[in-house]
Amino acid sequence: MKSINQEADSKQTFIAEARRAQIVAAAIKTLDEIGYVQASLAQIAKRAGISTALISYHFSDKDDLMNHVLVKLLEESTSYVLERVHQESTPYGQLSAFITASLAYQGTHRAHNSALLEIIFNARTPDNIPYYKLNDDDEEPLLHELKEILKHGQERGEFGVFNIDVMSSLIQGAIGEYMLSTGVAQKVDLETYSTELVKIVEQATKGIAE
Repeated sequence: MKSINQEADSKQTFIAEARRAQIVAAAIKTLDEIGYVQASLAQIAKRAGISTALISYHFSDKDDLMNHVLVKLLEESTSYVLERVHQESTPYGQLSAFITASLAYQGTHRAHNSALLEIIFNARTPDNIPYYKLNDDDEEPLLHELKEILKHGQERGEFGVFNIDVMSSLIQGAIGEYMLSTGVAQKVDLETYSTELVKIVEQATKGIAE
C-alpha cells in the first residue's frame, strides 16, 4: 500500500501534469489565434485563465514552453497516423491509410496544424537558426514509417522500382501542400483531395512496375 507521503506526491504530480497540459492547450489556442510573434506568456495566461507566474513555475520561458508544445503536437499527429496505418496489413493499404490519416488529421485538428506551422517557421534556436532550417540526424517518425511502407511494398513486389527518398518526399510534399496552400483548400475539399492523392500515388507506384 502507498504511504500518505506517496499518495500526496502522486496527487501533486497529477495536478502538475494537468496544469502543464492546460498551459500547452492555451498556447496552441494562442498560436492559432494571434501567431507566434504575438503569443506572449501574458496572452497565453489570459487564455488559460491563470497568471503568468504560474506558467513560469512550470516552464522556464517562452522558448521552453514552445518546445514542449512542438513535441506535443508532433507526438499527437504521429500517434494519430500510425494507429491507422498499423490497422492495415498490406503495403497498399498502409500507404492509403498514411495519406488519408495525415490529411484527416489536418481537417480535424486545424488549430494544432496552425500552431505547428507558427512554431516551425518562427521559432529559433539559441544560435538564431530557424527551426525549419535545422538538420536533424534523427529521421522524423512519420517520414521513417512512410519509407518503410514503400520499402516493404517493393520487397513484396506490390510497388515498382523507384527511389524511396524521392517518392516519400513527393508524398509528404503533397500532403503538406493542402495545409500550406489556402488556394488549394478553397478549390478542393479535403475528402476529394485525399481520394485523388491516394489514386495518384497508387498509380505512380504501380505504374513504374509495369
